[in-house]
Amino acid sequence: MQIFKPLTLASKSAVRAEVLKGAGLTFSIAPSGVDEDALKQTHAGDPPGLAVALAEAKAKAVAAEGLVIGADQLLQCDGRLFDKPADMQEARHNLQFFRGKTHYLIGGVVLVENGETIWRHDQQVALSVRDFSDDFLDAYLAAAGDKVLASVGCYQLEGLGSHLFDAIDGDYFATLGLPLLPLLAALRVHGGMVG
Repeated sequence: MQIFKPLTLASKSAVRAEVLKGAGLTFSIAPSGVDEDALKQTHAGDPPGLAVALAEAKAKAVAAEGLVIGADQLLQCDGRLFDKPADMQEARHNLQFFRGKTHYLIGGVVLVENGETIWRHDQQVALSVRDFSDDFLDAYLAAAGDKVLASVGCYQLEGLGSHLFDAIDGDYFATLGLPLLPLLAALRVHGGMVG
């Protein structure tokens, strides 16, 4: 689908890029380099507000012609926010913490044009992790390898990570880090995409 303004994704996420490509969009990629930790430490709002603030900071940090998409995703479990694991030991510990519980992926996505935010959206997905065994966890981590370090939840739902779950309540695209359907609707309004 063609939009009539240049489109830039302010993210180095290969999954977000694949989601946009799968939707037939033409875009460029410009990672923002935003210090997410600093923003997380100073943000006083709720997790959805933080996800949107991070997405907005990323999009505004990219100086590009046309529309810039910023996106971010947080994971909340038992009232705690989790970051991407630093190493396999932390990934194992996090997955043990998620085991048998429901956690929430909270995503924020924004469109920025000429340095101004013209659209913002947050979306939450509930993921129920099954009560898997330690043997399964060891086998999962061995098979998935370092890929688990690229995801805040230590899984790629579109791959081996699907074996971790009993149920998912929410938008599939939002679990991948980019609420695609609301974004496409916004692009039809703000980008001149044929609707």
